[in-house]
Amino acid sequence: MNDRIAFATIGAVTLVVVGLVGALMTMERAARPAAFDVTALPLVNACLNTISAGLLVAGWLFIRRRRVVAHVSCMLGAFTVSTLFLLSYVTYHYHAGSRAFTGQGWIRVVYFVLLITHIVLAAVIVPLALTTIYHGWRGAVAGGGLAGAFTRGTFTRHVRIARWTLPIWLYVSITGVLVYWLLYH
Repeated sequence: MNDRIAFATIGAVTLVVVGLVGALMTMERAARPAAFDVTALPLVNACLNTISAGLLVAGWLFIRRRRVVAHVSCMLGAFTVSTLFLLSYVTYHYHAGSRAFTGQGWIRVVYFVLLITHIVLAAVIVPLALTTIYHGWRGAVAGGGLAGAFTRGTFTRHVRIARWTLPIWLYVSITGVLVYWLLYH
């Protein structure tokens, strides 16, 4: 796959994901009956975000120790868990709609600052994560394997974008848990 096709695909996936979530959040509609009980999904989503954050930190620690295979496993695990989160999140909001925040006073300001930054950066992380993974994969292919590519320095683009992706993705995962906690507890 060449870069042009990869980036067009990343752009298309980003538009679909952000458009779908945006539509779910802005459409006025009644909750749809689910074939199963969706009330547990907000907790499931918070757990998935927690797991994602843990895998991101573990992956960062592994790459700092030059344990490339463990790093890749953690980062692809974080991506998989985040994808499961997205599916669960869309399922919940499709069937149950949104829940209003009822807190009053200073906590209301904290909640909305967290929520707004979380939403904006969650949209930003979709193309960042996909691009970071793509550059890592391209570096591995070009270098003849994970460990060889890393030591030969073919991951320059991957490393450059990963320095932005990791903190943003970690922020989105952590604030997702905080938003859940503030909304449901």
